[in-house]
Amino acid sequence: MKAFLLDHIGLSHPRRFERTIGVLVACILGLVVGAVALRLVLKDEFHFNSPRFWYFTYLAALLLLAIVCVRLPRLTMVLLSVAALEIGLGFGTALLYKLRLSSSETLFARDYVRPHYDWHPLLQVRQVPTAVARSTREVAYVNAERRRGRERDPQELRSKSVVALIGGSTTLDILSREGETWAEHLERLLGADRYAVINHGVSGYTTSEHVIQTAFYQDSFGVPANCAVYYIGWNDLRNAHVRDLDPAYATNHLVGQIDALDARRINGPALSVSPILSFLGKLAILAFDTVRPPAPVRSDGGKGPDPALEKIYARNIATISAINRGRGIRTVWIGQVMNKAGLKDDQMEGWLPFVRDTEIPAMIDWLNGILKREAERLGDTYIDVPGDALAPEDFGDVGHFKASGSRKFAEAIAPAVGRACASTPAPR
Repeated sequence: MKAFLLDHIGLSHPRRFERTIGVLVACILGLVVGAVALRLVLKDEFHFNSPRFWYFTYLAALLLLAIVCVRLPRLTMVLLSVAALEIGLGFGTALLYKLRLSSSETLFARDYVRPHYDWHPLLQVRQVPTAVARSTREVAYVNAERRRGRERDPQELRSKSVVALIGGSTTLDILSREGETWAEHLERLLGADRYAVINHGVSGYTTSEHVIQTAFYQDSFGVPANCAVYYIGWNDLRNAHVRDLDPAYATNHLVGQIDALDARRINGPALSVSPILSFLGKLAILAFDTVRPPAPVRSDGGKGPDPALEKIYARNIATISAINRGRGIRTVWIGQVMNKAGLKDDQMEGWLPFVRDTEIPAMIDWLNGILKREAERLGDTYIDVPGDALAPEDFGDVGHFKASGSRKFAEAIAPAVGRACASTPAPR
């Protein structure tokens, strides 16, 4: 066996150092891949059956195949070249993102902790039901109506007060598993025998999408809501100080959602296993796809409160409130809660291109002030969650709750939601 291995890697007589070099290169690349994988595992950013898992499996298979085929030097060099390119493109974009030189990891496979998405002509992206998802690592169950949570019986809903929760990923509660979301805690606190809390949260959604949701997609299993609760702010803030801001966020945010959430038919999780294929998919999108990637956004050069964003934000709030009022649905607003302890960096994160991390708390307070002002003007309910209601350890990052944070958040808002939404369900 030893003799065979030595001959295979070119160290027996006659020496074949082209084989030895191929094995050494494969081993060096393997060490790099292994080191990065180990680091991701230690950071809990590497999970079985996720796109990232299959990307690293693919790299390992390429390198192993190169060693197996080392007796065929030309084939080995092709395999090693492909592996090096796949590693360079994937790891390189991840490094650029880590250094904040890029707004996303682009070609580095993701480690999904959220539902999957497909394209929608109005909302741009919508969640795929779990049963038919391009399944990788499922944390959230998405029902047949594309909302997080268990399937519901229409007859059951007609006998209860239906509360629609509308917001972005912090409403979807992407870090909390089933049974631990603040929507589920809220339903239990209100009384599951009298209330049905339906989670309409979708990652990235702003008030522009919430206007559409409210107007067209607020019913649950054919049953209208009695009360609608909106937890908003963070996603709208990504439009702060964007030059020539579109009144519907259409030219930057809405189009950007498609690629941010992999909602295209091509260039999705399957292609992300190979950065080369992912890159070719992006070229195909530029050449053939009707929905173009967004043009690079530019800053208007401002800092602090943005009058253009305030005008759009206040208008969307008023529009949502008017739609609900016309239907006899009570509207409750909750200002965004952030983990201020995690916002001490003077850099700009990719999600908020023109707001520095250290500026986020003040900017969120500004948006919450607008929300409170408009809610009072419109006669809606505004819930101001106390700053000490959640501790830094209740957050998984700067804004998403851990399980403990979801529970505390629900406990903080439940009394006010109960008072605002209390009523006997109207005949449906």
